[in-house]
Amino acid sequence: MLSASTWVACRALLFLVAVFAAGGGQAANSNCVGSCANAGTFLRASQVQRIIAQAVAEARARNRLATIAVVDRVGNVLAVFQMNGARAFARITSGRFNKRLPPPGAAGLEEIQLPIPRAPPGVPSPFAAIAKAITAAYLSSEGNAFSTRTANQIVQEFFNPGERGQPSGPLFGVQFSQLPCGDLVQQGEAVGIGPRRSPLGLSADPGGLPLFFRGTPVGGIGVIADGIYGVDANIFDVDQSVDELIALAGTVGFDAPENRRADRIAVGGLLLRFSDADTDDLLSDPGSAPAFGSINGRQGTLVAAGGFYPSPPVVRRGTAFGQRNSGIIPADQVRPPLFGRGLDAFVLADRRFVNRFPPIAGAINEGQRLTASEVKTLLREGIKVANSARANIRQPNGSQVRVTLSVVDVNGTILGVARTRDAPVFGIDVSLQKARAAAFFSSPDAAASLSDASPVLAGYVRDAQAFVDPPFRGRVFADGVAYSNRAIGNIARPFFPDGIEAGPTGPLSKPAISSGPRQGFFRIGVNEWSPFNVGIQLDLVAGGVFAGLGLDSTRPPPVTDCVSPSASFPIAPGRLANGIQIFPGSVPINKSGVLVGALGISGDGVDQDDMVAFLGVNNASVALGGRIKNAPRGLRADRVRITQGGSQALRLRYVQCPVAPFIGSDVQTPCKGK
Repeated sequence: MLSASTWVACRALLFLVAVFAAGGGQAANSNCVGSCANAGTFLRASQVQRIIAQAVAEARARNRLATIAVVDRVGNVLAVFQMNGARAFARITSGRFNKRLPPPGAAGLEEIQLPIPRAPPGVPSPFAAIAKAITAAYLSSEGNAFSTRTANQIVQEFFNPGERGQPSGPLFGVQFSQLPCGDLVQQGEAVGIGPRRSPLGLSADPGGLPLFFRGTPVGGIGVIADGIYGVDANIFDVDQSVDELIALAGTVGFDAPENRRADRIAVGGLLLRFSDADTDDLLSDPGSAPAFGSINGRQGTLVAAGGFYPSPPVVRRGTAFGQRNSGIIPADQVRPPLFGRGLDAFVLADRRFVNRFPPIAGAINEGQRLTASEVKTLLREGIKVANSARANIRQPNGSQVRVTLSVVDVNGTILGVARTRDAPVFGIDVSLQKARAAAFFSSPDAAASLSDASPVLAGYVRDAQAFVDPPFRGRVFADGVAYSNRAIGNIARPFFPDGIEAGPTGPLSKPAISSGPRQGFFRIGVNEWSPFNVGIQLDLVAGGVFAGLGLDSTRPPPVTDCVSPSASFPIAPGRLANGIQIFPGSVPINKSGVLVGALGISGDGVDQDDMVAFLGVNNASVALGGRIKNAPRGLRADRVRITQGGSQALRLRYVQCPVAPFIGSDVQTPCKGK
């Protein structure tokens, strides 16, 4: 007769054998550095069923009722399972306004109540679960495994959250990407090419974890069981989030490699967070979870999510990343090939191997425009910089930068998109948001376009124009000054300078101070900011977000322009179609002294993004004999001075390149003097 300890060991071994037989599981650590994904690395329908069954077993062990979503790496929803009696809606709240909400119309997504009969405050739970799953899938790569708890850490007004007096999170604002509207993200319920849209953008609510297979991410799981779609405002404790525990059970056999998890990666000297839960915390044994067929229809059912997951719902297989059905393929496989194999570049393509965003010529501005050849050179030179640079948020240390590059013209038209190998999926949409933001805010008509659009947006313009010192006062976004994304972000934080609570509120942000009298720009006494209510970034797209969810009866989905949900909106269609981003990684592009577009970058670190954008344009200028250039130094936003409250005059930042950034090179300051 076997001893108890021997029986436990045997049962664990049998479970591992079963997992590997089903196609899941991998070693505790991974040696993958970007090339492991192949035609066989995708989630099978049977694996999706197993993931859901394991999560349901943990929920039942905790006497909780959950909604569980599983997606593939490019955001296709493979299943949404709702346990019997689970809450139909999840309340959106940061917990900051329990006593008093900001005035109606000024609260952003906080405590929203949708125009659905008898609906409580919040959003349908399937939407919340899908957003969590997509976040974990999109933020992860073979070099890093990030979760929604990681996202929570890097999007708030302090980094770390709760550590007052520190700058904001390095990806401040990224939650408003992958929106349900926009012209780049793919819409629809069928499994198709990516990247797919998210119902609520990226999530900062713990309970979303990546799913790995053979060392490469194949998707994500998202869980909502506590009824709250929120954030963790203080990370200096260990939270036993029921959402995270249930999601963790689902990942067993498909868990992230230990040496790729966020808690092995430091940003600015601070370790990132992956999960506050460990398998030792589970109350269930994932190895003995019942078969999916025995719980479906008994303990819960698959449920549709309009616009994202069809009715009647079925469990589906995912797509293999980097293969034709994923929509992201090598650039030498499209017809005609974009680059040679030596560049190791990737593009967005349809299932016929047609490049969705090939290099094209831009709009004419004052007689100048980017040509298709120049766009191709910009993409090529940017990729070469990335391939030679050292990443910041990727393991192993010394790995090369992985990014997505987007080029736009002055109208926001997409002129070309390209990627490096294994770049995180979230960066596709974000790189375009960055490029469009730089092109728009650098245009001399930006102030007028915003002011004509709505009184709310006009208020941001007035605040920004009064915020700066002469000779720029009254001329911000109207005088052709070149604004990079870093410069835009400088004045889109709740504190200026970033993290200094004694200073004023950035004019493009909601205020986030709750004590003392209002004094000029200090706007103290009014507390409106939260991760769900940031300022101009959300106010630009709020109407499109609701319409993209299918909750606006005046315009059914799909919605391909977040900023122009109606023909009467004064901002030209397409100019900011997928919204803007407010963390670094873009620069405007000039030709013969005229603004002709912008280059946006997103991937493995914000300083690296800045460098690839700035040097990408610089090196393309060299390759093209100076035909295109970075903005002249005298027009860059780092010439804009700001003096508030008697403080020393400060300048906006334009780009910030890392020191000694290249692999195998001793170059220290590659951007200096350019």
